[in-house]
Amino acid sequence: MKKGRAIAAITSDQMYRIEENGHSEIGMRRYLMMENAGHGISDFVAAKFKGHLKNKKIVAVCGTGNNGGDGLVAIRHLATYAPDSCVILIGSPLDIKSEEAKLNWNIIEKMDSVEIIFGRNLDDIVKKKILSADIILDGIFGTGIKREIKDPHASAIDAINRSKKAYVLAIDVPSGLDPNTGSVYGGKVVMADATMTFHRMKKGLLAKGARKYTGPIYVEKIGIPPEAERGIL
Repeated sequence: MKKGRAIAAITSDQMYRIEENGHSEIGMRRYLMMENAGHGISDFVAAKFKGHLKNKKIVAVCGTGNNGGDGLVAIRHLATYAPDSCVILIGSPLDIKSEEAKLNWNIIEKMDSVEIIFGRNLDDIVKKKILSADIILDGIFGTGIKREIKDPHASAIDAINRSKKAYVLAIDVPSGLDPNTGSVYGGKVVMADATMTFHRMKKGLLAKGARKYTGPIYVEKIGIPPEAERGIL
């Protein structure tokens, strides 16, 4: 795993096109990309805490897009290390957008080892669950965010940022940070201890002032062949 600054940065649109090429032209399906991304997150967390996950409370705060799907895969793998694992889905399972994320939600639903919470509102019980976590995976928004953040997502970001003891790992980009410019939508952004982005660095992560939100940035390869970049980079 390499620090991301050694790799050429791309925009979110370029990443989408690379994924599409990999999926439709080469046959590297998106569900495989999601599996590799989530597994990479799990491996990173397991290495970071070096066998001390058994007594850690891990909470994955997930949106209904593919960023949340990456979080679902990660918590599935992490449940083998940490018996106190929880997924908070911001929204209804019926809101989950992609087939890949739906597939992984269906798996999580069958796992007794992972606590599941979902809903379109964050009550005090959910906020306390976030605040009690030792490790938080931020899977609320990925590289597709292009709007001001409102509730319940804004409240979820606030709860993550109020946590004093949790190690916060942002999935792809800290939720609320523009992946292309590094600007913040409506002042709401996750303050991560580290960020794991996928395939290549995203330009917004390198913007001036972004580091205070991202922490150290790592690039995880997720199996997309270099041929998928032809005509794009």
